[in-house]
Formats: sequence, structure tokens, C-alpha cells
Amino acid sequence: MGGKNTILKKFPLAGTKNGIISISHLEEPYGNGSFPVVSIGISLKKSGEEPDWKAHIPYENLDELISALNEAKTQFGNTPQV
Repeated sequence: MGGKNTILKKFPLAGTKNGIISISHLEEPYGNGSFPVVSIGISLKKSGEEPDWKAHIPYENLDELISALNEAKTQFGNTPQV
């Protein structure tokens, strides 16, 4: 299931040796006629081609998601790593 996947960015997953976070635009993720989403993939292997975990975020929810992520970063982002 899922249409054309356009990878927008990949970057290292902090705290792992080979993990990757990938951000992509995914067209028709749930079949013909479904609206595109931003796909966030987490891969523990360097290639990142087949993520271990994925989240599909509708474009209409991006502003609220970004706001919540910034709030999490502000409140907890300076927590020392153990």
C-alpha cells in the first residue's frame, strides 16, 4: 500500500551507531484517492530504506505537531543523557 515516496531529508538518529531518521512526502499512502502525508521513518540500520518504525502525519496536522515538538524540546530537551 502507498504511492510514490519522495525522500526529503535523512539524518543520523542520536544515541545509535547506525540509526537514521528519514522525512519523506508520501502520495496516496492508503490507496487511490487518499491524501498525501509526511512520513517520518526511524531505521536502526544505516541504509534507512526500510524503516523499523513509521509515522504518517497529514499535512493539516504539521503546524500543531511542530508546536508540540518545540514545546517538548523547550521543556525537556536539555535533559542530560545518562
